[in-house]
Amino acid sequence: MFGANFNPLLLVGIVYAVTLSIVCAYLWVRGRFSDRMRFLILTITIIIGFATFSPMIPHQVQGLVEHLADGKRIGTILFSGIVGLGMLTLLTALFGRHFCGYLCPVGAVQEVAHTTPTPKVLLQQKGILSVIRIIFLVAIILGAFLFGIEILDYFGFSSFFKLTITGGTLAFVAILIVSIIMYRPFCRTVCPAGAIFQLGALPSIYKIRRTDACIKCGKCEKVCPTGESGEDDRKSECYLCRRCIGICPKEGALVYGRKNE
Repeated sequence: MFGANFNPLLLVGIVYAVTLSIVCAYLWVRGRFSDRMRFLILTITIIIGFATFSPMIPHQVQGLVEHLADGKRIGTILFSGIVGLGMLTLLTALFGRHFCGYLCPVGAVQEVAHTTPTPKVLLQQKGILSVIRIIFLVAIILGAFLFGIEILDYFGFSSFFKLTITGGTLAFVAILIVSIIMYRPFCRTVCPAGAIFQLGALPSIYKIRRTDACIKCGKCEKVCPTGESGEDDRKSECYLCRRCIGICPKEGALVYGRKNE
């Protein structure tokens, strides 16, 4: 993916992700971001995923590691990937995980799958899931440097979006089936970019916050699929899904903004 031959389609995802992250953050700040808009963006993201296989940030993170492990010099595509990942991490530190929420095709298809009206299994053990994801990140790095193994290829999202049938495709279809009842299993346990963006989101300036209007009914905490609706939670695993805002009975109790704003 980061070979010497320049393919402008590979940059489409980076431009899309960075631009839409800024636009979405602005709309959130202005109070104009809606559930309908979110679903529209999810749909566009999935279409772009199939059309250009981009922006596949999990795959690009692995590509960066493999490129460095092979000792290759930084070319145009590799440099673009580094800059894109850096810009998205910076935007995450400022505005939260807009990219993960609805601008990554891998996350978007899991998000849509989870809207299937079936009973859900809530996994809110953030610490355990984060440790698992870090273990996978270390495994991806060591696998590339020590054994030349492309671990993410076994999860099949590359072949899925390229519409090719492989064992990996079946693996990703299985992940999507699990996504129906469990919120974003790949994002929360495997994705190397997710591990990076989780750290980036820890100091995020803008995030969903409680105000003095909160009546402490606890509805937001029960509906949050990642366990990030607690009053003291850092929101580093908040995918800005708006479930908490949608169920909140008190107008103005949950707002997207800066601390003490």
